[in-house]
Amino acid sequence: MTQQIAGHLLVECLIEQGVTHAFGVPGESYLAVLDGFHAYQDRIRFVINRQEGGAAFMADAQGRLTGQPGVCFVTRGPGATNASIGVHTAFQDSTPMVLFVGDVGSDFRDREAFQEVDYNQFFGPSTKGFAKRVERIDDPERIPEYVARAFATAMNGRPGPVVLVLPEDMLVKTVRARPVARVEPVQAWCDPGSLRQLREMLLASQRPFVIAGGSGWTPQAAQALQRFAENWKLPVGNAFRFQDTFDNHHPQYAGDVGIGINPKLAQRIKDSDLVIAIGARLGEMTTSGYTLLQVPKPTQKLVHIHASAEELNRVYQADLAMCATMNAAARALEVLTAPTTLPWEDWTAKAHADYQTNLQPQALPGDIDMPAIVNTISRLLPDDAVLTNGAGNFASWVHRFHKHHGLARGHKTQLAPTVGAMGYGVPAGIAANLLTGRTAFTIAGDGDFLMNGQELATAAQHGAKSIIVLLNNSMFGTIRMHQEREYPRHKSGSHLSNPDFAALARAYGYAGVRITRTQEFEAAFKEALAREQGTLIEVLLDEEVITTRGTLSAITEAALKRLGT
Repeated sequence: MTQQIAGHLLVECLIEQGVTHAFGVPGESYLAVLDGFHAYQDRIRFVINRQEGGAAFMADAQGRLTGQPGVCFVTRGPGATNASIGVHTAFQDSTPMVLFVGDVGSDFRDREAFQEVDYNQFFGPSTKGFAKRVERIDDPERIPEYVARAFATAMNGRPGPVVLVLPEDMLVKTVRARPVARVEPVQAWCDPGSLRQLREMLLASQRPFVIAGGSGWTPQAAQALQRFAENWKLPVGNAFRFQDTFDNHHPQYAGDVGIGINPKLAQRIKDSDLVIAIGARLGEMTTSGYTLLQVPKPTQKLVHIHASAEELNRVYQADLAMCATMNAAARALEVLTAPTTLPWEDWTAKAHADYQTNLQPQALPGDIDMPAIVNTISRLLPDDAVLTNGAGNFASWVHRFHKHHGLARGHKTQLAPTVGAMGYGVPAGIAANLLTGRTAFTIAGDGDFLMNGQELATAAQHGAKSIIVLLNNSMFGTIRMHQEREYPRHKSGSHLSNPDFAALARAYGYAGVRITRTQEFEAAFKEALAREQGTLIEVLLDEEVITTRGTLSAITEAALKRLGT
């Protein structure tokens, strides 16, 4: 049997698992793996990033788009800790990912050697960390076993990140082992008794509501969900930052259930007598701080369907808890026989009408009309475009006013961190274009962009194109909003002195454009779509335009009135 070094075997194992791209920042601790990428460059591409956080975000985007674990390589110590933001995002957003960390050699271990970290303590589930599993490969002959287990763990149950630690000396040893066959996620099906109980609960309901979201959705599952909703004439809302789960153009769509929720939608969920949550964790953002559903026992009847048994009944005590993957659950639900007439058809129609009304913007000051700009973006983008964003008030413009055709049309179109990680949008958009070839659009804020703006260099180097609309209001807008609400007129730590973003984009190899009036945007966006290279459009936004519903001054005045000052 042919021998090779362990670093090459590891790359072969990735290829066997179907990996076509790996993201990372090179390090001397895994040179043998880098040599393996060189040896197999015709079968797998190593995308060189400029910072480990950007690489981990790209791997997260890969996991969301493909349903297979995104792959990231970093070096020990600072490399791993820089990547931790992406691992935490993958954990809270339930994204399959495998992070490989080059480590100190076994002969130096436990001496606090250069950049040595105890990764089980840092990432591990035993310390309430944010990885599903952390393992160290000391025997190179077992690399295929560890890699296969990492991929299986990342995909099964509630998807999430796995960390594999690679001692430097292990990677240069010669091995005879060969890759094992590709692993596939296990499908967990709804049991027939629970399906019968769910049907009985529906028949007893007057005001049902479906919240769909979370990870693990395929186009086939989204299509089955749509058929279930149509059969039973159910109103459907998408969970926070999973707005592509159910078609936003559908006449039964009720809106997104997340930050900045339509007040009428929030009240409708509270007034519901049966909430069917499919795939969503029902976390803080989706439940508006655990107020839409009371903890631990909601006033509404609750059916909670989730791929992880550990997630069910963890926060909310459901009347019916069903452990099933989204593909299996949706296909089981679509065959539930509905009666010919249902008492809630008007309830569903009004839920959609409320959503449509919420698309009508409020009048806001300044020369930039953000609802009009988002309308232009929505009109000109291809239906299969991937929209990405990081964290900040800027994202709410797209969340509220853009309509996703969604997974039922065949493609995942939204990549956004439910964990609220700043700096996610730029690398995610670049990865989306690299992996799919589809149009990638990113909305960013001035503070958000500079968290990972350096990845424009990655895009230029690897031939990726994304279109970035950067809203510049010279502040950390979300923090300023909260500051005015709690400490009105005490501005501290939230003002930003910014570079010329358009010039900065040009320095990286992107086209850079700055606009100050709404009328300038459409031509700039059309040129960006037609251009072969990526484009950054900087939009100078009045600081008063702090949310989609009101101004900074209005928040300040309301706070002063509340405080009696």
